[in-house]
Amino acid sequence: MNGRVFLDLSRWGLREWAMTALAFLVICLGLLMLAGRGLAAGAQGDVLGVRFGGDGQRTRVVIDLERTTQGRVIEDGAQGQVILSLLDVSAGRGATGDGSGLVRSYRVGAQGGASRIQLDLAKNGEIERRFLLPPGDGVGHYRYVIDVKAKGARAPNAEPARPTSQPLPAPRRAEKPMIVIDAGHGGRDPGASGVHARESAVTLAAAQQLKAELEKTGRYRVRLTRTGDAYVDLYRRVSIARQADADLFISLHADAGTDPALRGASVYTLSEQGAGRAVREFTRDADWHRELRLPGRDPSVDRILLDMTQRATQNRSAQFARVLLTHLEAVEHPLLRRSHRDAGLAVLLAPDVPAVLLEMGFITNPEDERLLTNERQRRRMMRAVADGIDRYFREPSAPLVTASTGAAG
Repeated sequence: MNGRVFLDLSRWGLREWAMTALAFLVICLGLLMLAGRGLAAGAQGDVLGVRFGGDGQRTRVVIDLERTTQGRVIEDGAQGQVILSLLDVSAGRGATGDGSGLVRSYRVGAQGGASRIQLDLAKNGEIERRFLLPPGDGVGHYRYVIDVKAKGARAPNAEPARPTSQPLPAPRRAEKPMIVIDAGHGGRDPGASGVHARESAVTLAAAQQLKAELEKTGRYRVRLTRTGDAYVDLYRRVSIARQADADLFISLHADAGTDPALRGASVYTLSEQGAGRAVREFTRDADWHRELRLPGRDPSVDRILLDMTQRATQNRSAQFARVLLTHLEAVEHPLLRRSHRDAGLAVLLAPDVPAVLLEMGFITNPEDERLLTNERQRRRMMRAVADGIDRYFREPSAPLVTASTGAAG
């Protein structure tokens, strides 16, 4: 055909028309399959998951979202249910599951162009507050937070009730719990530097504010490892806590990084390697068993008791770290993505004192530095830390539960 193709429809027969129709049908089916896959992929919706934390007095519900939204309350809990509508958010195929604390179960469903969130309560409750957290500080998605409290629940700073049948968990003695607050660095060790402040000055100011917040409750005895711009050896800080027979040790620091955009708080507890180091260093002294008030009759038995003590201390430290992070998040304090970390830091080595190191933020980040050097903002953060301490001593074993796994975490 001399390299040319002529299209003359008037010459087409039945066979040509049938083949053309078949080809057209195949193309349409292919396009439909691609569209179907696109719809299926989009059917997962904008609701990524639902998480819970808290107890039978207060429960936090966190709804992870792909996009921003506005929430509208339909039922506030008075009838045994909390129901909200999240506008412009797709529920996809929806989800159901068990809750935690005040929430018996939850259901996510579609309602027009919105998502309907239903929380079935275990007992009468009400919405205490709700807010939207945008992406940032290591978190790549939105979070819609709902705080539900039992009706009649006291405010977090109020004196907790003391029923005679179940008294508050007692400290190791009949006195008020002893809290030792360590202001990191000081003296010849100023720590990290920001544009306008040094870490040692920020940590001392924060420690003094936290001490004031705790003493204001009348429920604690509080001691600082330093009260001025003085250098205190790291192991001396641990000794101060142990000599005071502390029930909790919290070391305050300000982080630093080479990337000025990096910001957010984190909490450190003792790592497994650090725990082994702590035991080795503690047992160097021939009379180490007397410091722990152990029998001292059989070294092997005392070593077992020391290991048990160390493990219990690690567990209590980890529990306080989780509670502390929950309260910092509640006041929308920026957190690193992996905000609970572990390390073998010297100030965490006491085998018999629950201890955490709180990096309050990055002094090398302009926004964090402003937060850390602003007295009002810093006091707000320390009030959240004090609330976390209060919560820890009221409920020392309360777990945080994730809806996806149902496990304490």
